[in-house]
Amino acid sequence: MSQAQNNPFLGKYTTPFQTPPFDRIQTADYEPAFEEGIRQLAAEVESIAANPEPPTFGNTVVALERSGELLEKVSSAFFNLLHAEANDEMMEISQRISPKLSESSNHIYLHAQLFERIRTIYEQRASLGLSIEEAKLLEDKYISFKEHGATLSGEAKEKYRRLSTELSLLGLQFDQNALKDKNRFEMLLTDEKDLSGLPESIREAAAALAQEKGRQGWLFNLSAPSYQPFLRYSDQRHLREKMYREYMSVANKGDEYDNKEIIRKIVNIRTEIAHLMGNQTFAEYKLEHTMAGRPEAVYSLLNELLEAYRPAALNEYNTVKGFAIGLEKKDITVMPWDWSYYSEKLKDIRFEVNDEMTRPYFELNNVKKGIFGLATQLYGITFRENREIPVYHSEVQAYEVYDKDGSFLSVLYTDFHPRDGKQSGAWMNDVKPQFRDASGQDSRPQVIIVMNFTRPTATKPSLLTFDEVETFLHEFGHALHGMLARGTYASLSGTNVYRDFVELPSQIMENWLTEEAYLDQIAVHYQTGEKIPRELIGKLVDASNFNVGYACLRQLSFGFLDMAWHTQTEAFEGDVIAFEKKAWAPAAILPEVAGTLMSSSFGHIFSGGYAAGYYGYKWAEVLDADAFSVFKEKGIFNRDVAQSFRNHILSKGGTEDPAALYRRFRGQDPTIKALLEKNGIK
Repeated sequence: MSQAQNNPFLGKYTTPFQTPPFDRIQTADYEPAFEEGIRQLAAEVESIAANPEPPTFGNTVVALERSGELLEKVSSAFFNLLHAEANDEMMEISQRISPKLSESSNHIYLHAQLFERIRTIYEQRASLGLSIEEAKLLEDKYISFKEHGATLSGEAKEKYRRLSTELSLLGLQFDQNALKDKNRFEMLLTDEKDLSGLPESIREAAAALAQEKGRQGWLFNLSAPSYQPFLRYSDQRHLREKMYREYMSVANKGDEYDNKEIIRKIVNIRTEIAHLMGNQTFAEYKLEHTMAGRPEAVYSLLNELLEAYRPAALNEYNTVKGFAIGLEKKDITVMPWDWSYYSEKLKDIRFEVNDEMTRPYFELNNVKKGIFGLATQLYGITFRENREIPVYHSEVQAYEVYDKDGSFLSVLYTDFHPRDGKQSGAWMNDVKPQFRDASGQDSRPQVIIVMNFTRPTATKPSLLTFDEVETFLHEFGHALHGMLARGTYASLSGTNVYRDFVELPSQIMENWLTEEAYLDQIAVHYQTGEKIPRELIGKLVDASNFNVGYACLRQLSFGFLDMAWHTQTEAFEGDVIAFEKKAWAPAAILPEVAGTLMSSSFGHIFSGGYAAGYYGYKWAEVLDADAFSVFKEKGIFNRDVAQSFRNHILSKGGTEDPAALYRRFRGQDPTIKALLEKNGIK
């Protein structure tokens, strides 16, 4: 049998829609496929660079865009699994292959002959008659080469090569340390009195987790469906404190999984790279090609929102503190492990609504139908499960997605529940992006959404909290951005947009969850089949802005922290914990807890691509509130507005400047007015 027949990556996929044959891929297949993919890409690059013909858009820019098919194929499968279904062997492979991938990338970007061809074309761009999309591809390629050191020479170029390789390895190690440290914490409770305050659904889930691990009692860990409800409902303050301190000490214990020194190295390498590129700070270097454009614009937004929301946040804290004092009949300082607990009790009294009241109406399968159904209402697209498409875990489902005219749009994978090998949080990834091949054939995308939702138990299906439904809508918005793409080039397709624009399609979807007309459609009792009572819908809508000031400042604190790390002008050798406390102090509302640290597990900015970009969530929140105001005016299910949003935003990807795309949809530039009105601040 040939090597190609042995290794699924080295032959053509014969699966439905040429999806990855996860059922056939063995761990041992990855490294040989990576090696061959790297070799093929290097040969393709040499052929492009050495082409004796004068450089043209087609023989250089497009040729480079379409190179590396095998490497893309194996990388996609491997890194999707590394995040969602990792094991020690996969982690070891990632450590071995990461330097090789960095070197492969550097070989392209630091290839003087190749860059000279691209520069020649770029300097001739005004006379080439390129379309808007072609011009954007050329511009992005040229900028990408510059950002990756192509304009450097001699020792500076070699220094960039070394630093970028080291940075890649450090990001990988950061992720793996956080995952391993998070996974080793378990809190087993064997005395029923320690469960005081916890709803039956949470107890049952904890008992099921204990049973799964061969333990007796109730087991809690740091996954979102376990950690968050424990802090929200447990009457045992000392146990809430224990859980909080563990959660805020991930990879911060001074042992083999400690990330503090890795943080220093990552920050300092990024600063060095920025200096190499002629910038004072990494934020300045990173923001040049974003909607914000420069650090000053980021700080302007963060400070404008801070000024608008801080009075509300302080009032909310004092209200919760006063409530806690009244409840406990003694003076009490509301600590971070108390905030969710007392806030939930106050919310329950004020609005007569809580997660345990709404969970029965948010059964996962019904929610999924409701979210798929929203896409049908807005865009006319439909979903059909296909169990013949191979998946990497029995819990993963695969769907064929069709457009309103019946044409095939995409494959969508869903992966909902936490596992030991899965990173925390929720995300969307391409398994394969959308593009048009050399013959003009539209190659449709394959998209995956991954979450960590409450698991079903022996007696109940997966019943989601309101926040989990919101997370589903968020990630599904990213999926729509990928699935509805209609571009020519993969690197400009779907979610391949500026980092501070990418959250618009996801965050706008969250708005429907506080609309009565939509809740009335999707919230159905899992046992009786009855719709959620109108009265309960009203309470959910009324409660949607509860503690909105605190929620805003919490996000702002992460933005300030990110910017502080990435506006360093010289090497950082200080105390990581002290730096964090000072960085987010302007937005801090709750008392600080000595020794705790978020940065050590803040994967978004240290390994996940959001470095100097976390502000993008708030930037996009301004956009989404402004954009949704059009739906509010014309009707939240208005097909014409939805089609306009699809045509101007979702299908366009990164083919044009996002500010121009947004103005085309909205008819004007965005302001924070709609967000302030939505949140009840003004």
